[in-house]
Amino acid sequence: MGYLLGVDAGNSKTIALVAETDGRIVGWGRRGCGDISNPRVGERAALDNVAAAVGAALEAAGISPERLAGSAFAMAGADWPEDFAFLEAELGLHPWGRGAAIVNDAVGALCSGSPSGVGVAVVCGTYATSAARSAEGRTWHASFWQEPGGGFALADRALRAIFRTELGIDPPTSLTGAALAHFGLDRVEELLHTLTGRDSTLSESEVARFAPAVLDAAVGGDPTARRIVSAQGTTLGDYALAAARQVGLGGAAFDLVLAGGVFRHPSSLLRAALLARVESVTPGTRLVRQSFEPAVGALLLALEQTGAAPTPGLLERLAATTPPGALFQT
Repeated sequence: MGYLLGVDAGNSKTIALVAETDGRIVGWGRRGCGDISNPRVGERAALDNVAAAVGAALEAAGISPERLAGSAFAMAGADWPEDFAFLEAELGLHPWGRGAAIVNDAVGALCSGSPSGVGVAVVCGTYATSAARSAEGRTWHASFWQEPGGGFALADRALRAIFRTELGIDPPTSLTGAALAHFGLDRVEELLHTLTGRDSTLSESEVARFAPAVLDAAVGGDPTARRIVSAQGTTLGDYALAAARQVGLGGAAFDLVLAGGVFRHPSSLLRAALLARVESVTPGTRLVRQSFEPAVGALLLALEQTGAAPTPGLLERLAATTPPGALFQT
């Protein structure tokens, strides 16, 4: 029996899965940030997290790296050619990383929603990115082309609106009370100081945790929150369309996979604005909610790397043996 290794390394966490080639997941591991471009973590600590997650997954599966038939790593921070060269060299120091397929994490997210790997993915977590892949295997990921988005951008724009309201530039918004409650403060000036003062230690990931409250306010009808959410969705749609054009999918309907924690919010406002922008250019685009977690998408890439055709029932076995959802939550 051969085995596959699939790894999703993001800003908040790194997940490694080991599966038999027929799709039955038999081991998993989780560690912290695996993004080599995160300055708060650093390259070495990020790579150590990846190695620790892989080690835990292999140990849980009870196998040695030599039994892996294929492996794939969907990596945040894999943006430029030199990033891929660096990752190939570093991961290649380990027996489980030699000859592995390495892709940007947005490509892993695409495969988690479209097992064929064809279509466009929009990932909206702490940050936002996009990726696309054609039936011929042509791949593109947005990386630094894409302007800030995701939970941090939603929160940041909401906080800026609150400060404008406090100065009398903009009308009142329910976001003010929501932000003070979220951060446990009494006054807007305290909030501004907490975010910008000399001793501020808030990370962008911590600021991004305010994003669900922004979506809640939009659902509640707050005009400022609705404007922010709608604008964010339209911008995400712009980059989805750009990604499609880059791989030759422009002009025809495609599968649009939505991934990331922000899209798990019950509100449909962000998703609706995104889809409306895409459908204004490509009517009939099919909105696909993630079927699997991105690490499962990496497993599918690992299987593809082996050259073997998927066995009947593979997706069903993946679904039945995927670890509990708590493993994947931030």
